Amino acid sequence: MDVLRTLKERCDPKNAALIVVDVQNDFVNPDGSAGKRGEDCSAAIAMVPNLLKLIDEGRRVGLTIVYIRTTHSEWTDTPSWIYRSSQKSGLSTCREGSWGAEFYDGIAPLPSERVVIKHRYSAFINTDLNTVLKARNIQSVLVCGVATNVCVETTARDAYMYDYYVTMIDDCSAAYEAKLHLGTLDNMRRHFGLVAASREIIDSWRDLPAKLAAGI
Repeated sequence: MDVLRTLKERCDPKNAALIVVDVQNDFVNPDGSAGKRGEDCSAAIAMVPNLLKLIDEGRRVGLTIVYIRTTHSEWTDTPSWIYRSSQKSGLSTCREGSWGAEFYDGIAPLPSERVVIKHRYSAFINTDLNTVLKARNIQSVLVCGVATNVCVETTARDAYMYDYYVTMIDDCSAAYEAKLHLGTLDNMRRHFGLVAASREIIDSWRDLPAKLAAGI
């Protein structure tokens, strides 16, 4: 197996998948649970146009795209999960069947794109994400979404532990405080992989022929 040293190699659709983490109403829309508990959703809203452009360009070159969607219910709640600090005011985040658990405006997976449901911060814990990626011979994951320092970071860390090359996408990810976003990016650079802007990734595809969106 060849070593993928450069960003271009790690973004090549033959090797890579885009993992879009938790771009859902409760995490992005100010009327969602994060906004209602006082989090600043402005960075999350601001990154969405960059993400939509990246998704469109990824589809053009046949990139594998996997959307991660959090849901919680009485079937998945445990005492340690229920009593984490963000839920002290009540269980309101991404409850199964709720508006808050739906994807944010513009995030619309195609029938040929995979949606993976998760119940914890990591998209690899008790899901079929690893199986899906291995089945498509994916070696490299491009990770983005909300929040940078929680579910995106946890997913990226686990991807690294599963021996994927990891690239976190700076301007397609967001946290509720800039310092938390930047801290995660610094940690990623130091220990887990690459950090890149969406334009760098799109530029790496410039000479690739257009293809139909990859089916899974």
